[in-house]
Amino acid sequence: MRDLFDGANEMLPDLFRAIDLLGVLLNGILGGRLARAKHFDAVGFAVLAIMSALAGGMVRDTLLQAGPPVALTDPFYLATALVGAGIAMLWKLESRPWRIALVIADGAVLGCWAATGAQKTLAAGFGVIPAIMLGIITAVGGGMIRDIAAGSVPQVFGGNNLYATPALVSASIMVIFYHFEVATLGMLVATIVGTAFTGLSHWKRWQLPQHDDWTLTLTSSQIRRLLSRGVPPQ
Repeated sequence: MRDLFDGANEMLPDLFRAIDLLGVLLNGILGGRLARAKHFDAVGFAVLAIMSALAGGMVRDTLLQAGPPVALTDPFYLATALVGAGIAMLWKLESRPWRIALVIADGAVLGCWAATGAQKTLAAGFGVIPAIMLGIITAVGGGMIRDIAAGSVPQVFGGNNLYATPALVSASIMVIFYHFEVATLGMLVATIVGTAFTGLSHWKRWQLPQHDDWTLTLTSSQIRRLLSRGVPPQ
């Protein structure tokens, strides 16, 4: 039993790298799909694919100042992003099976990337809040930069199914597991939770309330009266 556990533990890093590269490919395709919708040329496809796939991790690595971004030192990352751009140029990928596969794969990648960002931040000596923040940036930052570069409002800002929230949960899971020194297990759990949470949010169409859905109706005079009632007599 112990040998089986050790063997599985040794295989997990390879699994996470495969998910990582899958995420690069997937986000490269998403960047290419946006370039197709905007009627961009081949340069636009390549740039949006690279931004979508690699920008979040590059921002994280730059902020951590822990050496050059992995996307620049590992040639597989840039090449995989460009393959995604090429796939989006050749095929529309708008069928229902593709959309279902996209949601499942996107959730797995989101959980893995959020956990990776949190783990790298903690390993660099930073605290819990920076770890969660950079975990979210790793997961959704590339998509935000891609949308801005294409002249669109980032989808993560609202009006869409939950995306940043699953990233927040996955990053938080990694922080907890890292505290108990079982980061590899935390990566696995965060990836599974990210997949399930993202899938459910698309299936149930969960969204955070938009600004028009809530507002503070108290006037300044009403607030002053409430505060005055709470002041103890002298």
